[in-house]
Amino acid sequence: MLKKAEFTAAVMEKSGVEITKADAQKLVDAVVGVVVDELKAGNKVTLNGLGILEVVDKPARTVRNPRTGEQVSVAASKAAKFKAAKALKDTLNA
Repeated sequence: MLKKAEFTAAVMEKSGVEITKADAQKLVDAVVGVVVDELKAGNKVTLNGLGILEVVDKPARTVRNPRTGEQVSVAASKAAKFKAAKALKDTLNA
């Protein structure tokens, strides 16, 4: 699993530009912030070659607790959905 610090280091290395670790961290934080802000606003985020992130509404539902068998109500909520781009799928399956 790639953690945020490792991701930041990879951005520093792949950027091809001399940047400090602090600047790379600011860049990563800015990208994540923009994605979160756009999703909160209800917009799709399309990253060519990677995929599409969008918010979907999950309806309220009743589920069963597998341990006790008790029926439990789950409130409606929103969730982020990711659909991988064809280029990403092709790369992973090459």
